[in-house]
Order: sequence, then structure tokens, then C-alpha cells
Amino acid sequence: MYNDFLPINREDMENRGWDAPDFVYVTGDAYVDHPSFGVAIISRVLENAGYRVAILSQPDYKSCDAFKEFGRPRLGFLVTSGNIDSMVAHYTVSKKKRSYDYYSPGGKAGKRPDRAVIVYCNRIREAYGDVPIILGGLEASLRRFAHYDYWDDKVRRSILVDSRADILTYGMGENILLRLAELLSRGIPIKKIHDVRGTVYLTDRDDTIHYDFIKGYDYDELKTDKEKYAQAFGIQYREQDAISGKAITEYYDNKMLVQNPPMLPLEREELDKVYSLPYTRRYHPSYEKYGGVPAIEEVRFSITHNRGCFGACNFCALAFHQGRTVRSRSIESCVKEAEIITQMPDFKGYIHDVGGPTANFRYPACEKQLKYGVCKDKKCLSPKPCKNLIADESEYVELIKSIEKLPRVKKVFIRSGIRFDYMLADKSDEFFRKLVRDNVSGQLKVAPEHCSDNVLDKMGKPHISCYERFKDKYFSLCDEYGKNQYIVPYLMSSHPGSTLKDAVKLAQYLKSWGYMPEQVQDFYPTPGTASTCMFYTGINPIDGKKVYVPKSYEEKKMQRALLQYSKPENKDIVIAALKKCNREDLIGFSPNCLVKPRKGGTGFQKNNINSNHKGISHSKSNRNRKTK
Repeated sequence: MYNDFLPINREDMENRGWDAPDFVYVTGDAYVDHPSFGVAIISRVLENAGYRVAILSQPDYKSCDAFKEFGRPRLGFLVTSGNIDSMVAHYTVSKKKRSYDYYSPGGKAGKRPDRAVIVYCNRIREAYGDVPIILGGLEASLRRFAHYDYWDDKVRRSILVDSRADILTYGMGENILLRLAELLSRGIPIKKIHDVRGTVYLTDRDDTIHYDFIKGYDYDELKTDKEKYAQAFGIQYREQDAISGKAITEYYDNKMLVQNPPMLPLEREELDKVYSLPYTRRYHPSYEKYGGVPAIEEVRFSITHNRGCFGACNFCALAFHQGRTVRSRSIESCVKEAEIITQMPDFKGYIHDVGGPTANFRYPACEKQLKYGVCKDKKCLSPKPCKNLIADESEYVELIKSIEKLPRVKKVFIRSGIRFDYMLADKSDEFFRKLVRDNVSGQLKVAPEHCSDNVLDKMGKPHISCYERFKDKYFSLCDEYGKNQYIVPYLMSSHPGSTLKDAVKLAQYLKSWGYMPEQVQDFYPTPGTASTCMFYTGINPIDGKKVYVPKSYEEKKMQRALLQYSKPENKDIVIAALKKCNREDLIGFSPNCLVKPRKGGTGFQKNNINSNHKGISHSKSNRNRKTK
């Protein structure tokens, strides 16, 4: 019925004349055939190589019957929970069940199970016994080693162990899956495939390892010894490089888990080919009756031009998944995709984004990375840019301009995150000027995250003075071009390293901006990040130093409330926090105070500061960034 999509049921498969697929791809998300979705990319890459791929989307996981839809596949099952970890998809940072799912038809929650990868694999085993099962996607990639699980509040085993799958792929999977498919097609048993980069497998403790390796720890140690857990994560972080990385082992009873070194990143011609495949760029029509799939709306008219991120924020899993080395598509490839977008029936003339993990990266941070890989114990941008950094956004400017020249394009916006420290490091301000003049849709979202340099160091972010320089230049250019534009800063409370005094400092800083955020992100300990390791162990795995961690419900509530100190419902908790920090001087009526005292209290001067929920604005008559 829908021949431009891959088959989603037996009828679709038989209409194609197939007796069986080569792979059944099981996913916890709705089927969206768009290159922002991992399932779409991997399935199209395999299809282009001549393999038959069927999509089993959000199957009924309460029995194994749904997993028999296509029969036994010739080569095996591919299993993913979807674009994000299933526990993150289902629960807020306060561990409350979410009522909406962007990756399900109509946003309906509950279409996939908790720990979807494990549940799906167990059902497949019930249905077909020893059929090959290959794990991939974010949930598998970030849980490939023993990992602290925030929802269970304990160290869980590798997801490969718990799922009983045969092999796990981590990182970007195109070439990994093509290699595995080739070996399986040649009749090599999956239990014998031990030399493919970008894979993790279980074997006997005395088995031969095909690469130079670093001997890791036993799970029984990792689940009880926080120092060893931090050391293990540090090893994993430092070896996450395709050029310099070594294999790593981990031990479970009489078995050895082996992570082979990462697969080499796709180079420009390879990326161009991946993004030229015949994506329909739509959700499957069977979802129309439910109102479609909400997640497509953010990316329908957007273009991904790069992969990887050398920004390496400690709370971000990109370094552990895509890696810190950047690769990008050619300008010609991106323009061709833009041309396809302009022909879509509901295109209104606006390209919503030309971005990626970080929008303004096009190449590796320095020439050294191409030969030796990324530095194991240093970051490219924080706490300040490395002297070897090549900050050059000229090609990105050329890319944006090329898309803007297309006949039906009215405007190109940049909505992906940008690294403002990288912008300032660029000796040319051509991109900065163009961004302000042409590519901001009223509000520019950036991520200073905090104002305390101590906290920012734990986050792997630049110091606040860098953000101040960026902000000043941004508004100066807004003046120059006659633009009434805002900055919307992302801020985070309760990150490891943040004390209550740091939170008070941030509240004071927000007041000096004249800004009150509508939303604040509490630190969310998700698998695969250095910050999560700090949260669990109280140790920074990068340098081995102790880190203060705000964990109590009371303190986390106080830190969050301080970032929204002017909200009436936060008054009591803010007063309690200020008293706990011996900062009663901030309770009163003077302009410097954060809150008025409770009835019966005293003060000196009425506070007329208003809250700005839209963003930080700028006025020529008020260099202190007044609010609206």
C-alpha cells in the first residue's frame, strides 16, 4: 500500500514479493522515514546495499506474538528503543511519569515499555530462540558498560548482558551494520564476529582480543566501589576515539565483555551518500488517523550538516555516542536537501535549522586530531579555547548563503545550539554578524548554564566572562542592524559542583540581567555522561577530584526555586534557602534583594524589578539590559 516506505507488516512485505526479510528492525518509536531518525538512516543504508529490511514499530510487548509478524528474518533482528533512552522518554527528572510522548502517534504515552531494549530482546528470544540479535541506538550505546541507573539508583549491568542479545553497536552505525550484514550474509555465525569496530560482545574470559586493549573491572567491583566506577568511566571516556582509542574489557562471572575501538567516522563523501538516500521525510501514513507523530514537526524543514561535537559538555552524552571528532556534509549535499524541502507541499519558505549537535562546527578542532585523535585529558574549548584550535566559520557562512539563494527560500534560521565561545574565538566576525542580521527568529537560544566558574568547570563549559562578552557583542550588533532580538539562556540547577551558595549567586546574576526564566532544567543524571558519574560517585572521572553533589530533595528544590526567585509560589522556599546560606541581606525591599520578607518583616526600599519571561532584551537607553 505504501511502497515508498519500508514494509511495516506482513501484507506490505508480501506485496513487495518477499518471502522473508533479511532484517526485522524493532523500534520503540513510531516509524518516521526522515534522516533525523536513526531507524530511517540505518534501514535506508541497508536497503541501498541490497538488503531487505522490515520495520516492526512499537510492537505489543506483552507477548512474543507481535514479533512473529514477518516470520524469522534471514540474517537477524535489529533492536533499538528509539531516538532517546526509554527511561528518559517515560520519566521526568523527578521520576514522575510523562503524559506525552513526542515519538509516538498522537503523542500517546505508553506505546513502548520501560527498558525497551531488554523487553524486546526477551520477546524475540521467546519467539525464535537463537536468532541473531543486534542492538543499536542511543539506549544501547550509552548503556554498553556497567552504568549507574538513576531510576533504580544502582549500577546496572551492561545492557548487552541483561538483554541476552548477541552483539551491540555503539556510536553512528552505518558502516558497523554494513560490515555485520556482510559477515552474516557470508554465513559467519554472529557468535564468531569479534573484530568489527564499534561493536561490543560477550565471550569467555580467556578468549583472544583482536585489538590492543585496556583491562577493565569486574562488575562486582563496579557495583559497590565508587572510586573504581569513576576510574572505569574515565577509561571509557578517554578511549572514545576512532584513531587513538583501544579496546576495553569488563567482567561478568566467567564472561568477558569486550568493547572494540570505535568505528571510523563517516567522511564527507560517505555522509553525502547517506543523506542522499530516498527518504520520504514523513511519518508513516498509517499514523494520520492519530494526528501524526509530533517529533517530526521540529525537523520537517531542517537540515543536519554535521556530526560529532568537540564542545564535550560533561552533562551531554554526545561525547560517549557520536564522539568528539567533527565531520560534515558538503555544501552541495545540503543544498540538494534544501531543494527537496522547498518542493514539499506544506513548505512556506522557511528553513527552520541548518545545524546538528553544534551548529557552527564544520571540521575537527585542530589538524592534530586528524592524525592522532582527540586529546585524552584536555578539552578543546573549556575552560578556555586550546591554542591549537582552528576557529573558522567561513564555510558555514557559505553554506547558509548557498541555501538562502534557492528560489523558494525566504529565510534560513539557525535553531541548533551554537558554541558562543567558538564564535568569539573566530578572528572573523562574519558569522556573528550574519547570524544577528539574518538568521535569528526573534530569540537566540544559547547555553551559559550557570554563572559560577566553579560549577561551569564541572560542566565543561566556558567561564561566565566569555558569555558576558558574547552577550555584549550580540546586543551591540542588534543595535547596529536595528534588530529587536532576545537571548534565551539555558540554565541548569543542581549540577554536581553546585552548592546552595552557587545557586544564590546565580539568582543574583539573573536579577542583574533583569531576567526570570519560565523554565529551568534540573540536572538529569542520564547514562553515558561524565556528570552522571560525578552525581553517583562524587568524583570527577576526568581528573579524579572530589565533587560536591546536591542530592537531597530539599536542596534540589531550593536550588531550582532560587533560579525563579520572583515566583510567588517560590517565596517561602527561597527565604528558607537564603537563611540557610546566611544571606538574610537578600530578603527585604532594597533593589538588591531577591524576595520581600514575610508579613511582619522589615525592609528599606520597594523593589520594582519586573520579571521577563520572554528573554533577555536590549535597549540603547539601558546598557544593563532592561526587561520588557
